[in-house]
Amino acid sequence: MFNIAVAQSGGPTAAINASLTGVFSGAELCPDIDEIYGAENGIEGILNDRLLNLRNILMDEHDKELLMKTPSTILGSCRFKLKDFEQDEESYLKILDTFNKHNIKAFFYIGGNDSMDTVMKLDRYFTAQGIDIKVIGVPKTIDNDVTETDHTPGFGSAAKYVATSLQEIIRDCRVYSIPSVTIVEIMGRDAGWLAASSCVLRANGEPAPHMIYLPENDFSPEKFLEDVKQAQLRYKAVIVAVSEGVKCDFATDDDAAVDAFGHVMLGGIGKKLEKFVAANIGCKVRSIELNVMQRCSSHIASLTDITEAERIGREAVAAAIERGESGVMMSFKRISNNPYRCEIVTADISKIANQEKKFPKEWINPEGNNVTIDALNYFLPLIQGEPVIEYRNGIPVHFRLNQ
Repeated sequence: MFNIAVAQSGGPTAAINASLTGVFSGAELCPDIDEIYGAENGIEGILNDRLLNLRNILMDEHDKELLMKTPSTILGSCRFKLKDFEQDEESYLKILDTFNKHNIKAFFYIGGNDSMDTVMKLDRYFTAQGIDIKVIGVPKTIDNDVTETDHTPGFGSAAKYVATSLQEIIRDCRVYSIPSVTIVEIMGRDAGWLAASSCVLRANGEPAPHMIYLPENDFSPEKFLEDVKQAQLRYKAVIVAVSEGVKCDFATDDDAAVDAFGHVMLGGIGKKLEKFVAANIGCKVRSIELNVMQRCSSHIASLTDITEAERIGREAVAAAIERGESGVMMSFKRISNNPYRCEIVTADISKIANQEKKFPKEWINPEGNNVTIDALNYFLPLIQGEPVIEYRNGIPVHFRLNQ
C-alpha cells in the first residue's frame, strides 16, 4: 500500500476542480492506494508539508459531483518557479522528505505551461537519484496554449463564457440609433485562442464580433482604424474582439510588471484602442475588459469541458499506477470534429514545459482581422452542453473547504 498526492497551480478555471475530482476518483478505484492527499497552494504545499487528506473531505458522491462543478482551485494555487536541482537541491530534498514522510509514490500536478516545468524538473531529479516516484502533469489553462494537446481543460468553459458575454454586449449595443464602436478585451498573453473563440457566434448567424485581433498577427493602428470605418459602412454598432496580448506602438509593455516566470502582466489594450477610435473617428465608443470573470465563471460552463477535465484526471492515475508512466502530461488527441471524438494519450513533458502553442496563422484571414471556418469547426465541439447546477436560495452552490 502507498499514498498519492495531487496539487493545483496557475490561474483558476471552471474545470480545474473537475480534474482534481478525476484524480481522486481514479485513485479510489486503485486497491493499492491508501490515502489521497491534496497539497495546499500547489508545489508550495509539498515544500512546506501542508497536505490535506482528501478522503476526509470528499465524503460521498454528492461531494464529488459538487466539486466537479465548483470553479477555481479548491486546494489553492501558486506561481512558484522551482529551480533546477543542480542550483537548489534543498528544495528537492524538502519535497522528497514530504513524500517519504507520507509514503507518497505518485504526484499529480494540475496546471499550465509553467506547472509542467515543475513536473519535468521533479521527474528529472527522481530519475537522476534512482527514486521511484511517478510524476504526472494534468493540463489546464483558459489560454489553450499548452503544446502537445489538442486543447486544455478550462478553455471550453472560458470560450463559452466569452461568446455568451459578447452576445449580450451585442444585444445591448444595438438598441441605439447612433453609430457606435465597442471594443471587448479578452485574455490571452501571447496566444489568441480565447479571443479567436468568439467566432463561435457565427454558428448561430451572429455577424459580430465584426473584427477579431490576435497577438499572432502584426497589428497596425492605421489598418485597425480603416477596418472600423469599413465595418461602419455596414453596421451601426461595430463590435471588436481584441486579445490583451496584441502589440501596437501606443501599447508598449516596457515598464509592465512581470510574474515569477517573467511573463508580462498585461491589460489595457482595449482602453487604448477606445481612445484611439474616439480621437480619430469621434463616434460613441467604449471598451469592455472581461477581466477575471472569463477565467472561471461556472454558471455558463461547458459540459464537454467539465466531463473531459474529470476524465483526464482519472486517466492520469491509470497512467502512473497501471502503466508506470512518469515525466509525461496527459493529452487530448482529436480524432474528428463532427462527430466530435477525442482520445486521451500521454506526451513527453520535455516537449511541453516552457513551450507555448500559438493560434495557427493559417486560421487567420488574409486581412488579419478575423478567423476562418477552420477555427469555428475547431472551437464548436468544446463549448457543447451545460452541467446541471445545484442552486440554493437562487444562487449556485459551491463546494468549499472552509464553510
